[in-house]
Formats: sequence, structure tokens, C-alpha cells
Amino acid sequence: MKLIEVTTPAHQREFIEMAVRLYKNEKNWIRPLDADIEGLFHKETNKLFRNGAKAKRWLLQNDKGETIGRVAAFINPKMKEKQPTGGLGFFECINDQKAAFLLFDTAKAWLESEGMEAMDGPINFGERDKWWGLLVDGFSEPNYNMPWNFPYYQKFFEDYGFQLYFKQFTYMRPVQRLGFDEKMIQRANLIMANPDYSFRYIQGKELQEKAPEYFMTVYNKAWARHMGKSIALKEAQMMFGKMKPIIDPRLIYFAFYKDEPVGFFIQIPEINQIFKHVNGKMDLIGKLKFLWYKTFSPPNKMLGLVFGVVPEHQGKGVESAIIISYDKMSGRDDFPYKTIEMNWIGDFNPKMMRVCEQLLAEIYKTHHTYRYLFDRTKPFERHKIFD
Repeated sequence: MKLIEVTTPAHQREFIEMAVRLYKNEKNWIRPLDADIEGLFHKETNKLFRNGAKAKRWLLQNDKGETIGRVAAFINPKMKEKQPTGGLGFFECINDQKAAFLLFDTAKAWLESEGMEAMDGPINFGERDKWWGLLVDGFSEPNYNMPWNFPYYQKFFEDYGFQLYFKQFTYMRPVQRLGFDEKMIQRANLIMANPDYSFRYIQGKELQEKAPEYFMTVYNKAWARHMGKSIALKEAQMMFGKMKPIIDPRLIYFAFYKDEPVGFFIQIPEINQIFKHVNGKMDLIGKLKFLWYKTFSPPNKMLGLVFGVVPEHQGKGVESAIIISYDKMSGRDDFPYKTIEMNWIGDFNPKMMRVCEQLLAEIYKTHHTYRYLFDRTKPFERHKIFD
């Protein structure tokens, strides 16, 4: 077997195409957009490089010169852990443990040479909401920017010595006619009877002009202390700008207290139902296919991106009120979305797991994020539980 560092445009193409060949007979695998993967490894498209991030990629070939595996390793300065921790991701491999372990060894050796003391994997070279975790249960079609892999990968990671750092759950429920936990309904009714609270869609000019500010306000209060960073208004505006081509105003919902934003429920159409038709390329043909399917065969599933309530309004029933209020608005027979999936809920976030359970949603998929400590004598600790 021969390792090749990815250094040329031909190597970059092969990094993408080997996965396409590997999964060619898998009906549930959806080819990611090439640009979504390749863009992570270039300074022009991944701002982490400007902050001192580093990355390397490798291809693994057999004696015939055929690519049988790939892997990336990276160092993200924004990852704040007890020990310096790097990342391993975009791993693909034939069903051969020797090949898989060689790829893991290669990533580990480079990370050690850069001063790292552990590696998490498989993870993204960027934010947690994309390409994070190993699929271990629920091998149906993946949602956009969520990983799909062969079941045998789990044995590779665990036999190598990776340990479970946390689980990520995807919950699913029908949009209509399922109902909710009775206690949840009672809490919601108390809040909705309070005239200081209001719940509504964000539409028209307000969606582009004010929604980013609303989002920033709630996010920085509800999430920043857990995620390790706050966001600026410009970042929020860029996020909404990027979502503009797929935003459906019927899926953006906010809670207000005395006209100040205190919570949100942000969803998008599940666009992998469209992207599976474009074969990874958003060239002219891909864009025309995207527009055609978006118009004539739009998604019937919505994807819950983020849900949050500011701390001073948590535990009062506001979470329940947002959901029950939204359900009354969206539960009509003409509402085009039939199911909702809520991605990326870590087992370290029991509050959010309870919300999903009260929604009568069920775990539909499970991903694992693993950690490997280079010093095997050190005690292993799982991810801290959010309070």
C-alpha cells in the first residue's frame, strides 16, 4: 500500500471521486456537493486558515495504483480542550482493517508532530453542524451536510482504540396529527396566555433586515457559553444571506417578550432531497436541476437547524410555547412539509433531548464522535454535560 499526500489538483479530484466510486452501489448515499468538501481545505474559502489552522490530506493506494482510502487531519485553534486536540475527518476506506489503521496512524503521526495530544474523529474542519460524527444507526438517506458511511467503519474506529466522546441524535416526528405531551401543552398554554409574550413568523423585509439581529441576540445569550464563542451581527447576516436561496418564511419562527427576542425555532427545507439529483456539482446543469426540483418536486421534509431560548426565560414553558404555537400555525392540511427532523442533538444536552421527547419525536439516526488520547495511560473523559 502507498500513501500519497494531497498536493495537486489531480489529487484533489481523486479525494472526491474515490468516495463516489466507493459508494456507487449504495442507494442511500447522497453525493455531497464537491465544493462543500473541497472548499474546506483552501485558504480562500475556509477562514480558519487565517487564524492559524492547519490541515493535511492523504490518499491510500493499493499495489495496482487504485485508491482504496482517504483521510484528512487538521488543527483548529478554536477547539478548546484540556489537552491540545486535533481532528480526523473525511475518512473513507474499503473494508480492510490494515488499510484503515494505516490511515489512522498517518493522521495521528502528523498531529503528534504538530504538538497535539489527542484526536477527535470523524469530525469536520470547521463548525460542528457539518460533517461531524460517524453514523452508527439509521442508515437511511442523510440530511444535507450530515455524514453517511458504511456500518463497518464503527469497528475500525473502536478496534483502533477510539473511545466514545459523545453521541449525536437526529430526532424525527410527523408534522401533523401526532400531538404533544400533555404537560408540555399545559406549560405552553400558561405562557401563551401572558400578553407580554408573542410568537410569530419572520417574513418580508423583516426576514433579511431584522432576523439576523434577533438571531444574534438569542444565540449569544442561549448558546455562546456552551459553544465557546459569540457571533457578531455581520456573521448572522452572512448566515441568513447564504440561506436566502432555500429559506421558506414558514419555517422561521421567533418568540418575543415585551417585543424583545427571547427564543427561536429555525428550520429549512431538507435540501438533500434536491441535491441528490445534481451529482455533487452546482455548475450550470446542476443549478438548472436544482431549480427544476425545487419548483416541481420540492422537499416534503423540514430540517430543524437550531432551537434556543435565552437563559432568563428557560424553564418557564417558553420552549413549549414556541413549539405549540408554531404547530397551530403549521398544522394545516395544505402545509407542504410532512415530517421534521431535528439534527445534531448531543447526548451532553439533556434539556434539548427532553424537549424532543415531549414533542413525541423519536431518535431516527445516531452518530458517534470519538476521541483518541495519544498517551494511552491518561484517563479518558466524556464530553461535559450541559447544565
